[in-house]
Order: sequence, then C-alpha cells, then structure tokens
Amino acid sequence: MGSYLCLYLSHSFSKLSTLHRTANSLLSKSSSFFQHHRCSYSDRVVSASIDSREFRSTDLVALEYADLNLPYKDSGELGHVRIRQHVNPLSSSNIVPVQVPDWNEVYKDPTLPLMVDIGCGSGRFLLWHARRNNDSGNYLGLEIRQKLVKRAEFWVKELALSNIHFMIANATVSFKQLVSTYPGPLVLVSILCPDPHFKKRHHKRRVVQKPLVDSIVKSLMHGGKVFVQSDVLEVALDLRNQFDAELDALQHIDTIDPSVPCNEEGWLFNNPMGIRTEREIHAEFEGAKIYRRMYQKRYDSGMEI
Repeated sequence: MGSYLCLYLSHSFSKLSTLHRTANSLLSKSSSFFQHHRCSYSDRVVSASIDSREFRSTDLVALEYADLNLPYKDSGELGHVRIRQHVNPLSSSNIVPVQVPDWNEVYKDPTLPLMVDIGCGSGRFLLWHARRNNDSGNYLGLEIRQKLVKRAEFWVKELALSNIHFMIANATVSFKQLVSTYPGPLVLVSILCPDPHFKKRHHKRRVVQKPLVDSIVKSLMHGGKVFVQSDVLEVALDLRNQFDAELDALQHIDTIDPSVPCNEEGWLFNNPMGIRTEREIHAEFEGAKIYRRMYQKRYDSGMEI
C-alpha cells in the first residue's frame, strides 16, 4: 500500500504536468500520496530498549529520513531550533494574510502540479517528496512557526531544490489567496497531525475550519486529493466530519478503489504516502494509533477550479 500511493505520486505528477500544458485532464487511476508532522506537540524523546540498545523516537526519525542527509548544524544565524509546542493562530501577528510571492522566482517551473502541506512543521516530509519528484511537481509548505520555516528554507538551499518553498503563514487566513494565484493545478493538500487545541474554548484555533475546507475543495483540480490524519481521535473525527460534509464534491478513496484497505470505521490502515511524518513516527513509537482519511475531488462535482 505504501508503494501504491507513492508510485502514483511520481506517475501522476509527470503525467499531470504534460496534460496541464495541453489543456485539461487530470490525475490517474490509482491513488498515492503524503503525510507530515506539524510539530504541534513538541519533539518528545521517548526511550525504549530495542535489540539491547537504547533507542529513541528521534533516532527513528533520523533513520527514516537518512537519505536526505540534512545538516543538523544550521547556519550560525539560526542556531539550535527549539520547537514551541503551541502557537495561537488568532494572535494579531498571525491573522494578517501573507504577501503572495512571485511564483516565477519561487519555482523553476511554476506551471507544474502543486502539493500544499498545511502545518508542515520541520519540512522533512515535504523535502523528501520534493527531492523524489524534482522535475514533475512543486511543493509548498505553510507553517506558523518562524524558526522552523527558516531552517526548512536553509535545507532547501543545502539540497539545491528548485521545486519547493516554505512560508510563514496561517493557512486559515492565507491559503485561498496563495493557491488562487498559483499558475499550475493544485493536485494535493495534506493536513497531518494538526495542533489539537484540546480545550473547547480553543477549538476555534484549530486550523481546519469551514472557510479553509471550502477553499481547499474549490481550489483542487478535479481528481485532486486531500489527505488528513491525526493521532488524536477527537481531532481526526473533526477532520473527518468537516470533509465528509463536502461529499457532493469529494469522495473517500475507498469508494473509488475498493482495494484500498480501510477498517470498518473507514480509516485507512496504512500511510499511503511512502514515508511517515515525524509526528507519526513519534506517536507510533509510543503505541498510539493514527487515524487517516484521503479524499478525491469528483470529476463531476461541477465546482470551478
């Protein structure tokens, strides 16, 4: 299953870039895609004894992303990046829409199909995909924590990638204006382990609110996908309810391809993205369950892109 969607990603990005240049037409038969770590809870270090040596979840993250060979010593300007657990997205500094970049300066080819990762955290998940699809797709990471974005951009330069960009942005405020100006098609949006904001009075701070869902559904090309997941059942149910409310325009992936394994409650058994996010690695190391859903925009939804 991991290869099922991962292979689809490479295939669909190259196919889409060709089709998009000629006219319309879109994504392919199978499904495949991503996931990521919002770094919402902190980089907790959990120790366990594995094969008689001390292992930590951070060691597993390093192993999973070893092929990126990312430098852990950043520029002197950044220093050690400490992750703040929670940021208030409704603070005055976070409710101002970001300036739309010149996409021609951001990407080598701004007409390529775009994936947006909302709450991209450290950016490793998105960097892994960008490196694997260097000539066939573009990647945009939106993150509210400034230091994480600065480090991610430092890594982009270190890897010499021209198909990925990170922005300090509150997606609730800025997603619509960013994707509406992008020249190419929006093929995938991922929202992975977003900050749960457990207290009821703080639910309004959750990133997935109806205006954002509406913008995602409207902006996706027909056949485009939304991938959501959380290790917190309450948050996963909220994500599910928000996107299930759009079933006139979306359908869950198992209704398109019955071979996609889901449990009796409709959660995907496996991560279809080819690699786990950092938060996912930490959570599974602790024995937590990950709740996943993937939707595809109907070709007959009638919604304009």
